[in-house]
Amino acid sequence: MKEILEPVPAEQIVETEGYANRKLIRPSLNRNDHGHNNHGNNHGTNHNSSHGTNQVSGERRERPAAAPKKVAPSEQTNAENFYYQKQMQTKTPMVIVLRDGEEVHGYIEWYDKGCIKLNRTGAPNLMIYKPAIKYMFKEGEIRR
Repeated sequence: MKEILEPVPAEQIVETEGYANRKLIRPSLNRNDHGHNNHGNNHGTNHNSSHGTNQVSGERRERPAAAPKKVAPSEQTNAENFYYQKQMQTKTPMVIVLRDGEEVHGYIEWYDKGCIKLNRTGAPNLMIYKPAIKYMFKEGEIRR
């Protein structure tokens, strides 16, 4: 059972007890509401285990580590790279329509982040910047 101490001014404690005989007193705090109102759901029961802190034989258990947050999916799906690779491997004849409406025929030899190299038969090869491309399609497909 807890001892009840009479309040004594701080000066008298230092003089009479000194620093060697101090006793650590931990108040038992009810952690149900975490600083909030009980909202009528306490009814004299202890709900500590539902809030992640448990009082077991005077010990306090910390909450288990939270699960890591989900990482947003990457913005690049590599679909463009896959498409270019497939067209390069099969040397598919392509039609590239530029922003000004001009059509260029050939097959893709290589590509990088900003441009593609188009090999053409009977005409000089071209390096075309991707921002200049309106759209492209396989030469055998019908445009709608």
